[in-house]
Amino acid sequence: MSDLLKIENLIYSHSLKNILHDVNLTVSDGKIVGLLGENGAGKTTLMRLITGSAHGKGTITVAGTSKPAERKSHVSFTEHLGGLSSGMKVGKVFDFYQSVYPDFNIARSNSLIEFLDIDKNLKLSALSKGMKEKLIIALTLSRQADLYLLDEPFGGIDSMSRKKIINSILKWKPEESTMIISDHYVTEIASILDEIVVVKDKTINCHKQADEIREDNDMGIEEFYESLYEGGKQDD
Repeated sequence: MSDLLKIENLIYSHSLKNILHDVNLTVSDGKIVGLLGENGAGKTTLMRLITGSAHGKGTITVAGTSKPAERKSHVSFTEHLGGLSSGMKVGKVFDFYQSVYPDFNIARSNSLIEFLDIDKNLKLSALSKGMKEKLIIALTLSRQADLYLLDEPFGGIDSMSRKKIINSILKWKPEESTMIISDHYVTEIASILDEIVVVKDKTINCHKQADEIREDNDMGIEEFYESLYEGGKQDD
């Protein structure tokens, strides 16, 4: 087992406002990690910094490289389709991703399309919020990446489908890859987590093994998280 993600002394500010400061984090390969924190705590910002789509001070290393352009090739992130035409058909979106990403796995893509019941003939404009979320998940997991970043991936998906997808995450994650999931449904994802990382007061407040929480603290992950993260909401 080796360190897949290493963040050292990371600081990020936007419009003269400090968003994240003194962030240090190391995550090994092969893990499923819950990234927890209230709305506005900086979870999405941290993911964007890891991908290289945002830039701060400090060092971020993924799979041995700290150069933003090279990091991107190792990371698959749940992008929200903002740059695509609303008239584009879903099948063409998959074709586009295949042309852009050399690691796009067609066989896995087809399996995800079937599993998530995605209609490739629909236009993006015709998709419900839940179907768009399923599409984003399918596109993200269709890549053969070292690090998967899922940012609030289940928000618009109905409860039954959400549970089905969460229970199948292990099937879609390559064994040596690491997956970081930022999600409000802490209880639902708790059973698949190896570790949790809590963002509080603009930095990493806590990084713990899930089994350690269950065994040493005699409480569930959601209860432990809530005991750490109390008070008002943060600004982002």
